[in-house]
Amino acid sequence: MFELASLGIGYGSLLMLVMLIVLLLTGMQLAFATGLVALVFALGWFGPDALPIVSSRLYSFIGNYVFLAVPMFVLMASLLDHSGIARDLFDAMARLGRKLRGGVAIQTLVVAVILASMSGVIGGETVLLGILALPQMLRLGYDRKLAIGTTCAGGALGTMLPPSIVLIIYGLTANVSIGDLFKGAFLPALILALLYMGYVLVRVWLKPEMAPLPSDQDAPETPMPNFFKALLFPLLSVVVVLGSIYGGVASVTEASALGVMGIAISTWIRGELSLAMVRKATISTLRVCGMIIWIGIGATALVGVYNLMGGIDFVRDMVFAVSGGHGLTTILFMMLILLVLGMFLDWVGVALLTMPIFVPIVTELGYSPIWFGVVFCMNMQVSFLSPPFGPAAFYLKTVTPKDISLGEIFRALLPFIALQVVALGLLIAFPQLALWWQ
Repeated sequence: MFELASLGIGYGSLLMLVMLIVLLLTGMQLAFATGLVALVFALGWFGPDALPIVSSRLYSFIGNYVFLAVPMFVLMASLLDHSGIARDLFDAMARLGRKLRGGVAIQTLVVAVILASMSGVIGGETVLLGILALPQMLRLGYDRKLAIGTTCAGGALGTMLPPSIVLIIYGLTANVSIGDLFKGAFLPALILALLYMGYVLVRVWLKPEMAPLPSDQDAPETPMPNFFKALLFPLLSVVVVLGSIYGGVASVTEASALGVMGIAISTWIRGELSLAMVRKATISTLRVCGMIIWIGIGATALVGVYNLMGGIDFVRDMVFAVSGGHGLTTILFMMLILLVLGMFLDWVGVALLTMPIFVPIVTELGYSPIWFGVVFCMNMQVSFLSPPFGPAAFYLKTVTPKDISLGEIFRALLPFIALQVVALGLLIAFPQLALWWQ
């Protein structure tokens, strides 16, 4: 009765992909492109009777209780962006690394780890470090590429470090425990940060001129903040959020609410909390969460229709055929797909479009979906820095001097992308890095 169904799942999949690509090339947003393709195929393949099934899938996605953690963590990041907590933290720690060659770059990465453990959102963190750390390293005579790469790669650590929004969306999509994902991602994220630090130390040891030691005249003109107070609020936030989750005291959703309350109280104690600040942070949160929800609606609808068409079985058979059915080869093939998609699509779309298809395959092969979630996040970590559309590079470009081009940023990121690939290889070779807590 319906012409699209007569194409068969093979040609139907190809037509769906072509339609999606064409719509994206016209400039249509991913959320609306996926929703339109889902609507066309739902009507053309099954008829109007399939629409209630699609709408029920949308409700199950948006109505998930754990999804409340997303706006909470985004609000944490927004409040952090509009407060002076990050600036005081950076200024206080800058004094620790003054006598170490490359110390400013190292303390930038340390601050990046702390900020990532507070917010889980890479955009604001990358911009913050671009404002605070990059000008200071350039002023001290650091090698431009080293300074740019350290700032951008450090800012993107929020992809991996709990409470990462990427991990939360994966957990919702794959239907696995987000708390377990947080536990699994913590060690690989620290390993990646240590790889960055080791790279910086080795480079400046081999070429000392890349990171001159600051003189007394190079000391910041701003007064030295109280070191204890500067560390107190960030570390308390990290302990409250991650400690409550790891200790089993609170769920991820409850911990996110505690984190928002902690940041709000911290800004109030510092005398920074105001109606204008709350308004700006709320508007930023609404924009980010609105984008995530709309992409989620479109991608969930598309995957739901494709599943009804028999597409998931088709993709599984195709993946097994291409990879020869070998477990590791299949995983690597999926990683290649994710890497390519991550260069062109937003990570939310990549997760929601691929994980409902990939996770059952991973489980069928006998791999842990928790481990695969950490691998997925590490893969997205690579895509955040990779040209041509690495989001972290674009975030940093918004606050860099005009003489720093986007091409220079991407070139500066190449060594850090290589380190990410090394970390990804370690994670695939040693799955226990993500399952140490079991």
